[in-house]
Amino acid sequence: MGATLSAGALFRALAPELLLAAGAMVLLLATVWNPQSNEAAMAEGAEKTSTLTRFGVVLCLLVGLVVMIAWGDGVNGTPDQRIAGDGFRWAIDLVILLGTVLSLILLDAEHHRSAAFSPEVPVLMLLAATGMMVLAAARDLMFVFLGIELMSLAIYVLAGVNRRSARGAEAAVKYFLLGSVSSAFLLYGIALIYGATGSTRLVDIAQWVSTQQSLGPMFIVGIGLLLVGFGFKVAAAPFHLWTPDVYDGAPLPITAFMSACVKTAAFAVFARVMIEAMPGAAARWHSAMWWLAVVTMVAGNVFALSQKNLVRLLAYSSVAHAGYLLVTIVVASTAGTTALVFYAVSYTLATMGAFGVLIIINAGRDRSPTLDDIAGLWLVRPWLAVSMAVFLLAFMGMPLVGGMGFFAKWYLLQAALQASTPQTILAVIVVLSSVVSAAYYLSVISAMFMRPRPEGQPVPSTIPMAQSLITITCVLLLALGVYPTPMIELARRALPGTAASAGVPTTNGAPRLQAASLVR
Repeated sequence: MGATLSAGALFRALAPELLLAAGAMVLLLATVWNPQSNEAAMAEGAEKTSTLTRFGVVLCLLVGLVVMIAWGDGVNGTPDQRIAGDGFRWAIDLVILLGTVLSLILLDAEHHRSAAFSPEVPVLMLLAATGMMVLAAARDLMFVFLGIELMSLAIYVLAGVNRRSARGAEAAVKYFLLGSVSSAFLLYGIALIYGATGSTRLVDIAQWVSTQQSLGPMFIVGIGLLLVGFGFKVAAAPFHLWTPDVYDGAPLPITAFMSACVKTAAFAVFARVMIEAMPGAAARWHSAMWWLAVVTMVAGNVFALSQKNLVRLLAYSSVAHAGYLLVTIVVASTAGTTALVFYAVSYTLATMGAFGVLIIINAGRDRSPTLDDIAGLWLVRPWLAVSMAVFLLAFMGMPLVGGMGFFAKWYLLQAALQASTPQTILAVIVVLSSVVSAAYYLSVISAMFMRPRPEGQPVPSTIPMAQSLITITCVLLLALGVYPTPMIELARRALPGTAASAGVPTTNGAPRLQAASLVR
C-alpha cells in the first residue's frame, strides 16, 4: 500500500507546519518566563501579550515565505502520498496564514483597548493555524483527524479565553460539546472506511472504490458519518446550531479567526477527501451534498433576516457562505477548486475588515454590537461606514462596489454551470439566496447611512492598527474587483492532486461523475 514513510521525508513535507509549531512553542516558553514578582508580572502582562502577538505576525510572515518558496520550487509531498505537495495545499496555507496575520492584528488592537487577553492567546492561535495547515496537507484520514484535533482543541480554549465573560464561558462549553460530537462522527466514519477498504490513504481508498462493482454498507455508512463530521466543522445546516451562539460569545478577534480561517481549512480538507478519495462513489454522496448545500444556503440567509445583533447576523451569513462553498465540492472539478480558493481569499479579506469595524464600534464592551450601535456611522466616521459597506457588498457579491466578492460568486456560478453534469438548479438557488441576502446586508448599510445617530451615542474612537487593517482589506477587495487576474491565475495553479494517478477515470482533469445519478 505504498512506500514507507521516513522521518526525513515527513520533515521535508511538513516543514512549514513544523516551523510554525516550533515558533509557537518558543512563544509559549516566553509566556511562562517570569523573573519578576507576581505584582510586577501582572502589571506587564498586557505588554507581553502585545509583544507576543507581534512576534506571531512576524512568524506567520516567515512561514508564508517558506510556503511560497516550496510552491515555487515544486516541493512534493511524502513518497507514500500521505502528505500533499500540490498547489492546492500551498494556496490554502497562504490563505490560512493571511487570515491568521489579520486576526493577530485585530487581537492586538482589541487588547490595547480592553486588556482582556493573556499572553497564551496568540500562542493558541498559532497552534490552531498549525492544525489548519496540517488539514490542508493531509492525504490520509489519520492526518485529517490529527489536524482537526490540533485545530479544535486550541479553538475550544480561544472561544472562552475571556474569563471575565459569562458569554465566553457559555460559548466555549457549547463549542466543546458539539465539537466533540462532530469529532466522534468523523472518527467513526474513518474507522468504517478503514474497515471497508483496509487503508486510510486517500489514494488507496480511491483505488478500492474504482475496483468495486457495488459499495458495501460499511463504506456507505462511513461516507455518511464523514459528511456529518465535516458538516459540523464547516457550519453547514442543520449542523450549524452552535455557530451563532459561539460567534456571539467569543471575543471579536477570535470570532473573526474562526469565521475565516477555520472555515477555509475545513473546506479544504472536505474538498480534498471527497474529490480525491470518493470520485468513484459520487453517485452515493452527490445527492446528499447537493441537498446539504441547498439547505445551508436557505437556512443561513433566512435566519439572518431577523437579526439585529451584528455578530449573529454575520454568523448566519457565514452559514450561508458555507452553502455557497459546498457548491464547489458538489461540482467536483478543477474549476470548483479554483473557485473555492478564490472565494476563500475574498471571504477572508471581507470578514477581517468587517470585524475590524465591529471592534472599533464596540469600544471594548463585553457584548456584541447591534444595529443601534452602527446607526448614523456615516455622520461621525464616514470612512468606517464606507469600508463596512464595501465588506457587506463583497459578501453579497455586488459588482464593482463589492470588489472581488462579485468575482467570487461569478466563478462559483461558472464552475456549477460548466461542470460535466451542469448544476443549473443549484446555480439558480445560489443567485436567489444571494438576492435574499441583500435584505439584511442592505439593512446594515441603510442604518449606517440613512438612520440618525442615537442621542448620547458615543463617537467610536480610532484604533490605528484596526484602521490600517480595514483600509488595507478594503483597498485589496476593490483593487482585485477591478483587476482580478493575478488572484485568478494564483487560484488556477491551486489544483489538488486528483485521484487520476490512482487509476480513477477522469474527464478534463476532473473526476468523472456518474451523470445519470447526479442530474438535478
